[in-house]
Amino acid sequence: MNNYHAGHFAEKIARWFLFFKGYRLIAQNYITGRGTNAGEVDLIVCRGKTLVFVEVKKRSSPERAAYAVLPAQQRRIRRAAEVFLAKHPQFKDYNIRFDAFLVCFPCRFLHLISVF
Repeated sequence: MNNYHAGHFAEKIARWFLFFKGYRLIAQNYITGRGTNAGEVDLIVCRGKTLVFVEVKKRSSPERAAYAVLPAQQRRIRRAAEVFLAKHPQFKDYNIRFDAFLVCFPCRFLHLISVF
């Protein structure tokens, strides 16, 4: 399995894991569009009145995965979240959170809550 397919497989694992934890999928691979200078969010999910922007990382070990969301990427995800919220006012009263979901093949998964 190449990195591209492994990454999509990791996102699928994260989506199902979060679904079984009671999260509802709002968007996957959300891209803000040209000219926004923002970026892409792997998963946007909600549970209750909390909207969660999730970065999915696939790495060989949990230690390597935990350090994979760099500050520049965190800023891009935050900007993408701002664009998403501006375009979707129905979420304006929701609590906002930024999580990471780490997938370490073959079978370790870790959902980190409020990582940045």
